[in-house]
Amino acid sequence: MPRRDAADLAHRLGAHAEAVCRHYLSNGRRSGNYWQVGDVRNAPGRSMFVRLRHSPKGPPGKWTDAATGEHGDLLDVIRESMGLVDFKQVADEARAFLALPRAEPEPRSAHGKVTPVPAGSPEASRRLFAMSQSIHGTLAERYLCGRGITTLHGTGSLRFHPRCYYRPEDHGPTETWPAIIAAVTDLRGQQTGAHRTWLDPGGNAKAPIDTPRRAMGDLLGHAVRFGVPTSVMAAGEGIETTLSLRCALPDMAMAAALSAAHLAAVLFPPTLRRLYVIRDNDPAGDGARDTLAERAREAGIEAIVLTPELGDFNDDLRHFGLEALRGAIAEQLMRRDRCRYLKRAA
Repeated sequence: MPRRDAADLAHRLGAHAEAVCRHYLSNGRRSGNYWQVGDVRNAPGRSMFVRLRHSPKGPPGKWTDAATGEHGDLLDVIRESMGLVDFKQVADEARAFLALPRAEPEPRSAHGKVTPVPAGSPEASRRLFAMSQSIHGTLAERYLCGRGITTLHGTGSLRFHPRCYYRPEDHGPTETWPAIIAAVTDLRGQQTGAHRTWLDPGGNAKAPIDTPRRAMGDLLGHAVRFGVPTSVMAAGEGIETTLSLRCALPDMAMAAALSAAHLAAVLFPPTLRRLYVIRDNDPAGDGARDTLAERAREAGIEAIVLTPELGDFNDDLRHFGLEALRGAIAEQLMRRDRCRYLKRAA
């Protein structure tokens, strides 16, 4: 990557320095105009300082580790905290992060207290997402890997909360369970809602509760997004189904609408020219497929349906394996997209 492009990325990350730190240096905390953490690899501690605002000492995003003398910018933070080696991976991760929803500061009263918001509202969903942490190295990552989902770069729309509230539908006492928190965003990247998947503390299954998956906020037309769509993207119902297909097509932008009804109504990015509809093999999936494909064609967008062998693509991934899934998907893609999206996975 040219040095000018790297400098531009570092500058853009600096404009969101606190959000970058909360995401990649989640073991730290804010202290005045700095973010303090143990080191650039996100160890607990207080020896590393990241500047959050422009000051006479320099621009936001610059950091120094007082213990080791190391220093750098936010691209270095992304590289070291995620263990990346190839700078292209660092740049891709940075670009994906910059397309993520930004959590706005919580509104406070004149006395400095956080203003309450209605339960289940878009604002409540933004607060939940903001107080969660990166999934890397957590129970959430273990759960997804146990489902065969190991391609997790560019999944900053997913976070982990170790003690997320769960209210039983029979009005029983409120419980807390670890949970995957997914940000639902509109086409501008603004968060409108959140989806929670509560997990068993062992990390091998969903929590043993009546409804281990629930959404909140404004969902219609919006989605949980992975990657930045250009002229081609894929859209499906569930997060795990969509992430399973993404294991085979890691460079294709994808969106999970969270249900068949919401998939049928998902909005199209203005740059979209070809849409792959990720189908679930059930009556609701058939209805969503037909409605979404018809809407796409009316908008001048080519619509192509991707069909799993079993119930959904996560079933296919776990039963047949990744190589078999790639082979099955290759037969359903346009030839130009096979060359573009399956090239690195082959």
